[in-house]
Amino acid sequence: MAPKKAGKSNSKAKDGSSKGDKVTGGSSKLKPATAINTRHILCEKQSKKEEALAKLNSGAKFDDVAREFSEDKARQGGSLGWKTRGSLDANYEKVAYELEPSTMANPKLAEVKSGFGYHLIMVEGRR
Repeated sequence: MAPKKAGKSNSKAKDGSSKGDKVTGGSSKLKPATAINTRHILCEKQSKKEEALAKLNSGAKFDDVAREFSEDKARQGGSLGWKTRGSLDANYEKVAYELEPSTMANPKLAEVKSGFGYHLIMVEGRR
């Protein structure tokens, strides 16, 4: 899971984004949300995250890759469930709230590094 955690944070780029944040399915036209239904794959090492990303890019379903690669208790398909603003790691949350909702079969992904490790993120719903 990716709850708030004090401690490590990424250095900020001039535009305010964290180094290494990559959003591939984001949109500036999203309506503001107070909660998101999110899934992630958490890997301690960047190389393992890259291996999981390669599987996703080759067409594997998000939940299958999460079960195989995720190193946290969200291994059940990577689901973190509905999370309100302020309940997630700040780096994770910033990136996740910029993502458009998608499906496990065709996820719109984002990558971010937090104090927990390297995340591949998708969002299933917004409210």
